Amino acid sequence: MKLQIGRVEGDRVPVVQIGPTIWGERLMHRTLMTGRVRLTYGQITVDSTGEFADLGECFAGQRNGLCGAAVAGKLLLMTGLHTGTVGFTAELHDHEPPVDDTWEDIVEASYRPLARPTLSGLDSSDFWKLELELVDYRGRYSGLGLDAGRQAAGPMDDEPVVDRYLLQFWPARPAPDRVVKESSKQAAYWHKFAREQPTPAELAVRKQEKARQDEARRLAERVAAWGGALPSEQLVRAPNGQELALLDRALVDALERTDSQTLRLIARWAARRACEEAEYVGNERVAAILDRMDRGADWLETLNGPPRAVAPGAQASATVHQFVTQAYGWFADRDPFDNTVTVVTATFNVEAFSAAVETIWLATEPFDDKARLLAELRERFLTTTDS
Repeated sequence: MKLQIGRVEGDRVPVVQIGPTIWGERLMHRTLMTGRVRLTYGQITVDSTGEFADLGECFAGQRNGLCGAAVAGKLLLMTGLHTGTVGFTAELHDHEPPVDDTWEDIVEASYRPLARPTLSGLDSSDFWKLELELVDYRGRYSGLGLDAGRQAAGPMDDEPVVDRYLLQFWPARPAPDRVVKESSKQAAYWHKFAREQPTPAELAVRKQEKARQDEARRLAERVAAWGGALPSEQLVRAPNGQELALLDRALVDALERTDSQTLRLIARWAARRACEEAEYVGNERVAAILDRMDRGADWLETLNGPPRAVAPGAQASATVHQFVTQAYGWFADRDPFDNTVTVVTATFNVEAFSAAVETIWLATEPFDDKARLLAELRERFLTTTDS
């Protein structure tokens, strides 16, 4: 522990320093942090929110442009230096300290942390936890050398800083921000910027309008992405539902109004039409799969044929299933059997609507004119449905 006792001069109280705390001149203050702060874009934050706020928000409705306090729980402090390190000290006082006129630019604003605040330069990994209570404070931000800092190229770590800053807190009721002293061109620039910003109320209205416009844009984009109308939950779940909706949304809407039995028939018909268009039906293996599908066999039997008969007294051999991983879809250069398996498997989707949608989309692939398949489907199954 460091103990220093200064001499008494006249009726002044001796200064006693224990660690970072100083009593003297009938005032007490504690140094919260002091050192070099690395930053970019000439910005230092004191933040207890962890949330982003842009420059305009921080200075909304203010007179001063050096200490932005318009966002609850946050201070945005502007410096002269754009990128590099500045000298910085933060202090906590019991009462309002006297104004030190040796600083060139001085501003004040009210601040109430929402949690233990952190001080850091923008884009810097260095930070300092400030021991402030969750009460109302007045903050005085003083700067020296802002114009020189603006012109400087940022000091190296072993070089002296160009501009220095002091941030002082003391308990006080909230009050409007103010400019105590203005000397630099940089301060004048930022004060002008702050006074051009909307008030918090005006900013809130603008944000609400922007949010409304953003939501309207997102809605319009979603409508366009689904063929002109918002999708139902059933359509969202359906494999290739969005693709088919973009191709023919009216058809998809008609399918949603169709009963499950008809949807199963549509799926099987579409699978067969795809194989016919691709000229697979002359393939005995493909033809057998399609026939078993139409008879209503289960998935494994449809693809593999009926299980082999076991002779009386013989022991049935174990069934071996082999799963092959391949790219999903119908491809012109793929083996006919593989394309058939893909499109027929789609007809077995647990949900009849999903089975119809997925199979129809896959079945359009061998058609040069996809609309021809959809027209045939309408004529065969949906003549009494408004599609």
